[in-house]
Amino acid sequence: QVQLVESGGGSVQPGGSLRLSCAASGSTADYYAIGWFRQAPGKEREGISCITSNDDSTYYADSVKGRFTISRDNVKNTVYLQMNRLKPEDTAVYYCATLGICSWWGITDFNSWGQGAHITVSS
Repeated sequence: QVQLVESGGGSVQPGGSLRLSCAASGSTADYYAIGWFRQAPGKEREGISCITSNDDSTYYADSVKGRFTISRDNVKNTVYLQMNRLKPEDTAVYYCATLGICSWWGITDFNSWGQGAHITVSS
């Protein structure tokens, strides 16, 4: 099973930026796709972005499209989530995860995930 370790969480004011990192053990051959989901208190888990292993296709939830960017460094086996123009509604715990569905119609079917990184957006 792939081991995932997130870093880069914190607090920021609305409109600010943060970057999350996810260091993955193993190789990209070990999973179909890797991405991020978040969970806010009292809300359901939301898949927000993913990147496929075979062709680096990227997908985003509508809630973050145009503000967040996912990328990968294959040498470091690390995935990043650059988050810009953050809003208070982005406040949540963010998890890096491997997933089975990474497509324009869904970011879901999470297989394994890390410990989570807290993001708070508040003035």
